[in-house]
Amino acid sequence: MAMELAKREILPHSNQFKQFWKEKGPFKYALTSSQFPPVLLEPEEWIFSDDIQVILKELMQFDKLKMKVVKAQFNPGNKSIFRPDTLSSWKINNFPEEWDAFICDIFFPGGHLTRAVLDRIKMPEGKIEAKIEAKMVETAFFQCLENSMDQLGYQLLKPRGASKYAAITTYLLEWEEDEQDAGLL
Repeated sequence: MAMELAKREILPHSNQFKQFWKEKGPFKYALTSSQFPPVLLEPEEWIFSDDIQVILKELMQFDKLKMKVVKAQFNPGNKSIFRPDTLSSWKINNFPEEWDAFICDIFFPGGHLTRAVLDRIKMPEGKIEAKIEAKMVETAFFQCLENSMDQLGYQLLKPRGASKYAAITTYLLEWEEDEQDAGLL
């Protein structure tokens, strides 16, 4: 089975987006920055894919930077060192430094993950937290990250209702209105 790849494209105008969507899409997910300057993206850059984890990994450059979910180098039971109660004993090595300044419910600077990520993991009855594996934490992290994209300054378009593809209509209407107001159309 071929691995799903993300498509990155710089699309500064709504008509370019529509043309790209028509020729290369439709896609289940589309992601861009909702702030300027963008973080981990070029200005007006979009990432498209039918797999949300592929988009998020592409944004973070997860594979390129050889990121890996690992146990943190501390003992959360050691109360002689001050740490936030929400900190978990997991982190992501080579985490994007650009996100260190972000305030987010799922990670701290340096890629230290919070308890919110571990709370996402569905443990079988009777299985204790000590049995959590790195792959489980990685999956939970990306599930949490999907729900935190707006908090981090990104616009993530995804399917709504029974649709198979990203809900782009409302976004495109607002974009076209902004371009008309700016005299670009």
